Amino acid sequence: MSPHPLMTTPLTGDLLRGALDLERTEHGLLPHRLPARARARNTDGQLAMAEAQPSGVRIVLRTRATLVELDTLPTKRVYAGAPPRPDGVYDLLVDGRLAGRASADGGNTLTIDMVAGTAEVRPGPVGTVRFDGLPAEPKDIEIWLPHNETTELVALRTDAPVEAVPDRGRPVWLHHGSSISHGSDAASPTTTWPALAAALGGVELVNLGYGGSALLDPFTARTLRDTPADLISVKIGINLVNTDVMRLRAFTPAVHGFLDTIREGHPTTPLLVVSPILCPIHEDTPGPSAPDHSAMSEGRLSFRAAGDPAETAAGKLTLRVIRGELARIVEQRAAEDPHLHHLDGRELYGEDDSTELPLPDALHPDAATHRRMGERFARLAFDPGGPLAGDGPRP
Repeated sequence: MSPHPLMTTPLTGDLLRGALDLERTEHGLLPHRLPARARARNTDGQLAMAEAQPSGVRIVLRTRATLVELDTLPTKRVYAGAPPRPDGVYDLLVDGRLAGRASADGGNTLTIDMVAGTAEVRPGPVGTVRFDGLPAEPKDIEIWLPHNETTELVALRTDAPVEAVPDRGRPVWLHHGSSISHGSDAASPTTTWPALAAALGGVELVNLGYGGSALLDPFTARTLRDTPADLISVKIGINLVNTDVMRLRAFTPAVHGFLDTIREGHPTTPLLVVSPILCPIHEDTPGPSAPDHSAMSEGRLSFRAAGDPAETAAGKLTLRVIRGELARIVEQRAAEDPHLHHLDGRELYGEDDSTELPLPDALHPDAATHRRMGERFARLAFDPGGPLAGDGPRP
């Protein structure tokens, strides 16, 4: 126990990084990764859930505190017929180094039946995350919120005053992608591949990876357009296949329109288009993705490709088709846009990686693969000469 009484500090926007909006709820603050105007345009429950899960969102403080308590109301997901998911993880960094890891008890429970297509929420109590034994000298503290659990922030208590951390001058990296960028099966919020890449690249991450929802939505493009950033990347492809939302005829102009909108707000910002990582079930077989019922009967969550490869000739999308078209689009546009770049996602995770580290559920990388992807992206994108090298300081 701390010898000093605990003081409560109001949770305000100047203490948070990585969120685009803060909604006042009956319990406290709910961080969002889409602004209210974009959320008003959305009618999809999957995206509503994904953007409210605070991947990359962290509380950032300057303090002498040796004890920090955070009251939160998490929403924990349960998939009917699948093994229980682990509780969301809170990572504590002190001066940039991992110094603690914890989970919150209590919280709401969201039960999802993927076969029936239903979801039900059961309310639960507020929980507390506690970190103690911290060094007493002044330090920067970051509490990274669970990347895969909706988290309402209720109260922050410390045994010493806190203040906002000033801008350290690091470039802001704005990234958009699918559940793989969101964090999928990463071990913790600082070990999603974008968080790892940001730490290695010395950049400030704003993660707009939305599980199941990287679908070239115009309101997402406008969000990227309107969000301040020094470096931008967009990872496009897997969700377009596994939701089977469009064919090649619609895909090409949609990509152009998405990039055009980003360029309205960031005309010369380095912009990297990343194609899908290897996903064997959808390399040559279109979507949609469907739950693998045989795996579900064994208590495992897994997916299969439910499309017909013969339909590719009629314009149905596969990952191989998308990679080829993205490379062509970027090459065409780069003739007039020297700050636009392309990265084949198989350089982050390809054939050899698939043999060594297969995707556990046939769609999402595991914790070891997130680490590999983060290290590779940092080297390919942020190292000197890379498309997102920028001019900011590096560790």
